[in-house]
Amino acid sequence: MTPPDSTDLIPVPLSVERGSGGRFPLDERTTIDAGPGTESTARWLRAALGSATGLPFADGAGPRAIRLRIGEEAARGPEGYRLEVDDTAVLIEGGGPAGVFWGAQTLRQLLGPDAYRKAPVRSDGRWELPCTTIEDAPRFGWRGLLLDVSRHFTPKDDVLRLLDLLAAHKLNVFHFHLTDDQGWRIEIERHPKLTGIGAWRARTKWGHRASPLWTETPHGGFYTQDDIREIVAYAAERHITVVPEIDLPGHAQAAIAAHPELGNTDVVDTAALTVWDTWGVNPHVLAPTEAVLRFYEGVFEEVLDLFPSTFVHVGGDECPKDQWKASPAAQARIEELGVGDEDGLQSWFIRHFDRWLAARGRRLIGWDEILEGGLADGAAVSSWRGYAGGIAAAEAGHDVVMCPEQHVYLDHRQAPGEDEPMPIGYVRTLEDVYRFEPVPPGLSPEAAAHILGTQANVWTEVMENRSRVDYQVFPRLAAFAEVAWSALPAPEERDHAGFERRMHTHYRRLDALGVDYRPPTGPRPWQQRPGVLGRPLEGTPPNV
Repeated sequence: MTPPDSTDLIPVPLSVERGSGGRFPLDERTTIDAGPGTESTARWLRAALGSATGLPFADGAGPRAIRLRIGEEAARGPEGYRLEVDDTAVLIEGGGPAGVFWGAQTLRQLLGPDAYRKAPVRSDGRWELPCTTIEDAPRFGWRGLLLDVSRHFTPKDDVLRLLDLLAAHKLNVFHFHLTDDQGWRIEIERHPKLTGIGAWRARTKWGHRASPLWTETPHGGFYTQDDIREIVAYAAERHITVVPEIDLPGHAQAAIAAHPELGNTDVVDTAALTVWDTWGVNPHVLAPTEAVLRFYEGVFEEVLDLFPSTFVHVGGDECPKDQWKASPAAQARIEELGVGDEDGLQSWFIRHFDRWLAARGRRLIGWDEILEGGLADGAAVSSWRGYAGGIAAAEAGHDVVMCPEQHVYLDHRQAPGEDEPMPIGYVRTLEDVYRFEPVPPGLSPEAAAHILGTQANVWTEVMENRSRVDYQVFPRLAAFAEVAWSALPAPEERDHAGFERRMHTHYRRLDALGVDYRPPTGPRPWQQRPGVLGRPLEGTPPNV
């Protein structure tokens, strides 16, 4: 067994001071001494390390304790921590409960990859921590991953597994994309047709939308409200906030298929619509009526009961205006509201729900298209089409999450060549993601203060199961996590070679966790999808 190395940590901490070479052994005498506010971390640590080591980690103080404490938040922030290991004791002191938890994640890394297994595998049963002192705190408060469960449904247990993987990488926001044209995935008790009809489609496009291939097996699924409560509680135990997304006024065909009255019935036979079975930007959008507003207010009332997140995502992206232009009812609405045009009508939708959410103590966040027609007061922006939308929003005093598709859309391919499964978009390698910078140069200090953080997005049109999601997300999520957490130098000055060296150990952690990541040498035979059409783009992505 190779001894664990405090220099193999991902994300890299602010500072690591190695001890004199001594080690702290874990054995039957090791206890977990949980101070006030650290109880959830103690539960997690006992379960995770107990499974891997077979040790009991009894509760309470003792001569060989792992002590969990909350110290001065001002010294390192609520997510910062100090981890001290000497040959007699271990101390994790966090600025808040989250800081203690992130320190426990670092402790697990220090024990080596076998600490990520669900049962002991070491024949000698020896477990040791290297003597070291680590000071650490995150660069950004929003370190997120979006998972699209509409295009392809992710079963609840796989969502819980993904939350564990986020926690292992010190990511603290899970953006849950729950509704789209291809499926409505959350139970709304007052509108059972949303899942009774809207959660299921008869068949699915196989590959890019230009592919001639189809999967004829019906596809679907949804989360009951108890499933959602479980997911939210599981995330909270890991100091992850779940941000729900209910898309409007576009990306609405699944909702309209379930409730035809939500669509523009004066120009489209909405009763003939079914849940969409292919990909792309869909023309079917919500009608701009008071009845539609009341319907979605009812949806959001149930969503707010389930998700305590301050932020609620309403989409607002890719809303074609053709039906509104053709609809006499929509045109009359534009005139009645005095919003000028169809962009103004979209802004009216967003502003309505911005006010509605604010009145209930929540904040609206949407994709950067919500800038069109005027940005809603108090709204935050997920800047996906590039940096430009985020820059404009931040300069105007709005909070921003940077997630430009040119850099951190993990559905985009990881390498050139025909072996990549269903290749989409520009090549974004592990190194490309590692050199991503969330705060664009030239942003004023006042505007830069509005960059809440950054997020990687996973759209699942060509990811039909957990293994495909694993392949697209890992190992690049490790690079992204370091960008989001660590105080790295400018992109061109980052030590990618050092990061790759640390990844040698991290691949073994991922192996122990059963993650079907893309190997550095390329996809394994079963990870390929020969003959299935993608949409690769050549060259360097534009920096917009």
